[in-house]
Amino acid sequence: MPITTSTIEPGVVAVTVDFPPVNALPSAAWFALGDAILAAGADPTTHVVILRAEGRGFNAGVDIKEMQATEGFDALIGANRGCAHAFGAVYDCAVPVIVAVNGFCVGGGVGLVGNADVVVASDDAVFGLPEVDRGALGAATHLARLVPQHLMRTLYFTAQNVTAQQLEHFGSVYRVVPREGLLDAALGVARLIAAKDTRVIRAAKEAINGIDPVDVKTSYRLEQGYTFELNLAGVSDEHRDAFVSTGKARA
Repeated sequence: MPITTSTIEPGVVAVTVDFPPVNALPSAAWFALGDAILAAGADPTTHVVILRAEGRGFNAGVDIKEMQATEGFDALIGANRGCAHAFGAVYDCAVPVIVAVNGFCVGGGVGLVGNADVVVASDDAVFGLPEVDRGALGAATHLARLVPQHLMRTLYFTAQNVTAQQLEHFGSVYRVVPREGLLDAALGVARLIAAKDTRVIRAAKEAINGIDPVDVKTSYRLEQGYTFELNLAGVSDEHRDAFVSTGKARA
């Protein structure tokens, strides 16, 4: 199964993504991921959720091959709605969500991380949005929660990556550790949270969301609207076809 849920220790639940080769998720998996996160938080015995991944990297975004192999716009709509559901689930989860990022975290991965409560990362982790190279837009909302405004714009327009060490400097990544110590680092934070009164922590999560200066759901849906326009104009297909055939961005 690409999405699994397990109790690591009392109060600490791990939701793990394992979708080889690069954890690029098809539409159904994005919905399953969101459902798993929400279900974990809804369980009163859960005090904190760790979102992690197996394999080469944390997340490579949506499955573009699925999109290009599907006639019409059903796969595109499914991917967009699935991402919105998963990103929203991280944000709306009743308990804090800690993301443990290994290797690459691009596209939809940034959407998950940007909506998380705590971020720990391996020392080889990189974060980026290659959306403009795929003829799409999206997750600037979430990247803006990880880096300052002007850097977000630079990274977005250039499709460049930012390292875990840089994000630690900005304070958006809590700890950077060797990959073999990543789960232990996430558990270290999880135990501190799990030891608190979960009734207070759940109220705190809701309160913090309530005072958030950015409506992450509305702003992300606005971004997606421009992606749909690019698709209707045929621009996005050109870029996705080039990526599927060559593995590289269209020149």
